[in-house]
Amino acid sequence: MTTSADLLELSPVIPVVVLDDADQAVPLARALLRGGIRVIELTLRTPAATAAIERIAAEVPDIVLGAGTVTAPEHAEQAAKAGAAFLVTPGSTDRVLNAVEDTGLPFLPGAATVSEAMRLAERGLTALKFFPAEAAGGVDFLKSVGGPLPGLRFCPTGGISVQTAPRYLALPNVGCVGGSWLTPKDALAAGDFDRIEALARAASAL
Repeated sequence: MTTSADLLELSPVIPVVVLDDADQAVPLARALLRGGIRVIELTLRTPAATAAIERIAAEVPDIVLGAGTVTAPEHAEQAAKAGAAFLVTPGSTDRVLNAVEDTGLPFLPGAATVSEAMRLAERGLTALKFFPAEAAGGVDFLKSVGGPLPGLRFCPTGGISVQTAPRYLALPNVGCVGGSWLTPKDALAAGDFDRIEALARAASAL
């Protein structure tokens, strides 16, 4: 079974995807796979999200499907029932963490401060999401926490681009980054899955 630590090793980049149309879910997931990206974080920010998760889970079993923006206990249960294989939270309240743990799925809990990271470590959680990465200190923050918190590894997400991703990936406490640049809104709106495949191929080579 995939563990939370394993999630950081699946791909150098986890695409963070917002879908307004569930019909785009399957062709999008297939385009990412063709480009060499084996994982996707589909955010629960739109009414189409749950249906999109259900379709990818049913029709694209080769991609590791995550549900992101889990900000309430009911989101965790909803995503697990829809077929998500892992969960991602932008921050970490006790209620949300308890609900996510209750699903039995691996997950990346969000932290933006040293205290939050320490609190998660006290719960035995060592694979974390660092969000919002650029706004919360970016590469310099992660370099700084590597000394006092050597047992933690991160997936920084938020404001990262194909240009800045290599600086994060070079850090010993970063396993992967999350990025929305692989699935631009204009490409999705145009159904340009060839462009998304090309972006995925470039990201998988980072």
